[in-house]
Amino acid sequence: MGEFVRLEVEDGIGTIRLDRPKMNALNIQVQEEIREAAAEAGARTDVKAVIVWGGDRVFAAGADIKQMQTMSYTDMVERSVPLMSSITSVARIPKPVIAAITGYALGGGCELALACDFRVVADDAKLGQPEILLGIIPGAGGTQRLSRLVGASRAKEIIFSGRFVDAQEAQAIGLADKVVPAADVYDTARTWAATFVGGPTYAVRAAKEAIDRGLEVDLETGLEIERLLFASLFATRDREIGMASFVEQGPGKAQFEGR
Repeated sequence: MGEFVRLEVEDGIGTIRLDRPKMNALNIQVQEEIREAAAEAGARTDVKAVIVWGGDRVFAAGADIKQMQTMSYTDMVERSVPLMSSITSVARIPKPVIAAITGYALGGGCELALACDFRVVADDAKLGQPEILLGIIPGAGGTQRLSRLVGASRAKEIIFSGRFVDAQEAQAIGLADKVVPAADVYDTARTWAATFVGGPTYAVRAAKEAIDRGLEVDLETGLEIERLLFASLFATRDREIGMASFVEQGPGKAQFEGR
């Protein structure tokens, strides 16, 4: 368990909890602790779904600018690789991952949210990539994940201007999946995560990998990724359970074992 980031597990749901007062700024220590928590969440067999949660007040208001201000070009050449990979470690968790967003998800905080599969957003929250106002650009996946999620034109407008996006607009453009009152954000994310807990673990994992890897390649290669993952699931016990249950009882009644 890290000083500022910890993994809390209950009823099959792992919560990666950011807790660095006041605004969960993502300094180097927090970045590394996110990586450690993501690796643990991915490896633990008792974790079937993951929530990334910054608390009732704020998700994450961005990188630690005071720490970055003194860094040289060569410093950032070295640091940019682990910075990027710390956020990517969340995207690579082989389980459904939900960002539960209150307050602000800005800069690196928005990039952390973008690395999740889904985003539950408080109705008074603000999201954005304001790096341009500092004379830089997003450096932990913002230019790539935001454009893939909302389209190149919208992503360019948001990134070029550095403006904040409110929850209602975020939902309209696909940046937010659900918008709820701030007090309900974590519970909503938890209810959603619970729907994945009893699922076929390796099938969910394969579906996520097929979609994510497929978006990185051309259609023909993506179809081949899907074909191989589809075939691989015929080696799992859950495939046997699922098909037998369907034949005997109809759809939706299988009790999967996660293997």
